[in-house]
Amino acid sequence: MASGVHTSSLAGGSRPSGRAGGLFAPIREIWAYRDLLLNLVKRDLAVRYKRSALGFAWSFLNPLLMMLVFAIVFQVVRPLSVRSYPLFVLAGLLPWNFLAGSLSGAVRSITGNAQLIDKVYFPREILPLAVVLANLVNFLLSLAVFIPLALLLGARLSPWTLALPVLIGVQLLLVAGLALLLAALNVFYRDTELVLDVAITAWFFLTPIFYELELLPNQVFGVDVWRFVYTLNPMATLVTDYRYILLYQYPIIRHTLVPAVLGVVCLLVGWYLFRRVAPAFSEEV
Repeated sequence: MASGVHTSSLAGGSRPSGRAGGLFAPIREIWAYRDLLLNLVKRDLAVRYKRSALGFAWSFLNPLLMMLVFAIVFQVVRPLSVRSYPLFVLAGLLPWNFLAGSLSGAVRSITGNAQLIDKVYFPREILPLAVVLANLVNFLLSLAVFIPLALLLGARLSPWTLALPVLIGVQLLLVAGLALLLAALNVFYRDTELVLDVAITAWFFLTPIFYELELLPNQVFGVDVWRFVYTLNPMATLVTDYRYILLYQYPIIRHTLVPAVLGVVCLLVGWYLFRRVAPAFSEEV
């Protein structure tokens, strides 16, 4: 635990008095409890791979096996313009799994740690954020395997590949904001995780993971509205951008601005609402 912070003396979720306010107060508080956050991330990773013969390899094998299924099922109906369809699918599955795994774990992060919340004080944001960071580690390790595989299968890197950390950062903002919002909502409405399962499935098929956007009609009733609707799905933009810089050497600025703005808004709203209702967690869980 960070020096000067004694969580054992603070029970039932009460917040220490005398803390400085301001916009950056939550960030300073998270930093003060950084050791706890790191330990929770390690715990999440350890539990995930406990008694697993392949360990981390499952983080890459899972999307790899799904890629093989899609490659076989859609081999006949895929558009001829798609180059290296297996890589095309895998480049979409990896960021999608980061989102889906983070949200599925974060929604239960508060309700699943009732004993911890009841006994000691710490910034409650640490619980969903630890889930997100653990999934981020898996995502980064999967990318470390994907990039050499893509090069081996004929993909070429370009200067735009250097924008990969920016793209990951944009997705991290979006995922963290949604994780905070869902974790808080599930404390008061336990149906949230059930609705989330359905929403993630629907979101998956609305995101161009195993198909190209060009397969979808651009016009609805004679009006060009698809491009506008497409930009409202930040994962559609992000998945496309990952492919642009990892497989096709295309620029991403024109696409990434929309999910970047949505990510910032989502994080601010999610964190604000989470902090507002956090004092009631100990009573609800």
